[in-house]
Amino acid sequence: MSKNAKIAAGGVAVGLILLIWLPWWVAFLIVVGVPAAAYLTLDPSQRRRLRRVARKEIGR
Repeated sequence: MSKNAKIAAGGVAVGLILLIWLPWWVAFLIVVGVPAAAYLTLDPSQRRRLRRVARKEIGR
């Protein structure tokens, strides 16, 4: 299993646990808010590099 697949599987497991313990809207805010906060902590050059890599993976 690749590193990204392990991360995705862990994220799904955490999401399911949060849905059981918390109301759905709190779990949704955590699932959306954590990656958004991590993106906002990047400096502009890191954000550009991340967007460039994401575009290459899409096939642009």
